[in-house]
Amino acid sequence: MDKRVTMKDIAEKLGVSKVTVSKALKDSPDISSSLKEKIIKTAQEMGYIYNAKGRMLRENLTYSIGVISSEKYYGKDDYFYIDLYKHLSNSLEKLGFTTTFNIISQSDENDLSVPNALLEQKVDGVVILGQMSLDYIQKVLSYSYPTVFLDFYCDKFNVDCVITDNFYATYEITNMLIEHGHTKIGFVGNIYATSSIQDRFLGFYKALLENKIDLNKDWIIKDRDDNNNFIDIVLPKNLPTAFVCNCDKTAYLTIEKLKSSGYKVPDDVSVVGFDDSLHAVLSQPKITTVRVNLEEMGRRTAKMMVEKIK
Repeated sequence: MDKRVTMKDIAEKLGVSKVTVSKALKDSPDISSSLKEKIIKTAQEMGYIYNAKGRMLRENLTYSIGVISSEKYYGKDDYFYIDLYKHLSNSLEKLGFTTTFNIISQSDENDLSVPNALLEQKVDGVVILGQMSLDYIQKVLSYSYPTVFLDFYCDKFNVDCVITDNFYATYEITNMLIEHGHTKIGFVGNIYATSSIQDRFLGFYKALLENKIDLNKDWIIKDRDDNNNFIDIVLPKNLPTAFVCNCDKTAYLTIEKLKSSGYKVPDDVSVVGFDDSLHAVLSQPKITTVRVNLEEMGRRTAKMMVEKIK
C-alpha cells in the first residue's frame, strides 16, 4: 500500500519548511504567488490529499453553502435559474465551498418548512435564489445564517443582494424601439409577481414618460399568475406596434400567440425580451433581448457570501 503523501514530503522535495507548504495550501497572503503556485503544483503531482475534515474542525466551518429556490421557477423549458445556479456553484467551488441545492415545493413554502441542512447546521450560509414569500424568507432568516438574495431584493429585510440592473436595461431596450419609430408599445409581464419584473416595467415606463408617450393600460398584459405559473397570453383588440416582454420565455410565448392569431413578427408587431436565454435563439424569428451576465452574478454572490463567513 502506497504511503500517504504529507506536507513534510512536499517541503523536503522543494527545500522549504513545512510551515511554508501549509501556508501555501491555505492560500495565505504571506506566501508569494509564484512560490504558492509551485507548491500547489508539486502537491498535485505527488498526489497530496488535503485533510478537509481536519480543517473544518479547526475552523468550525462546514465549507458548504445552502442554496434555496422555489419550485415555481423550474417549469418546462425554464433554464434561467439552473444556469445561474451552475455559475454560483462553480464560483463557490473555486473558493473552496460546496453547495447543497434545495428546490422548495409550493406546499413546503406555504408550510414554512426549511431544508434539514439548515436545521442540522450543515451549512455556513444561505443563498436564496429567486424571490420567495415574505413569510418563508423571514423563517430562513430566523436561523441567523449569513444570507444573500440572488436575482431579487426586498427592502423589508436588511440583506445584501446581487441583481442585474433591470430598470436601466429595460429603459434602454424600450428607447431602442422608440428610436425605430414605435410610439404604441405594450408590456407583457405580471408586475406584481417579482421585484425584477416590477423594475423592468418601471424602466419601460420611464422611457415612455421621457418621450411623452402615453401608457395604455390595455397594453399591459399578464403572462403568469402571482405564483409564477405561466398563463395564456390574451392579446388586446387593438394591438400596439411593439411589445416589451419581461423575459425571453414570455417574448417567445407572445410571438407564438401573435403568429397563431395571424400576425407577422416583426412586420406587424415587434417583440423584445430580457435574459438572453435559450428561448431567444429557439424563437422564429430570433428575439432581440438583453443579455444578463450570469457568470458575473454567480461570482459576485460567491465572493460576497465567503466574505460574510470569514
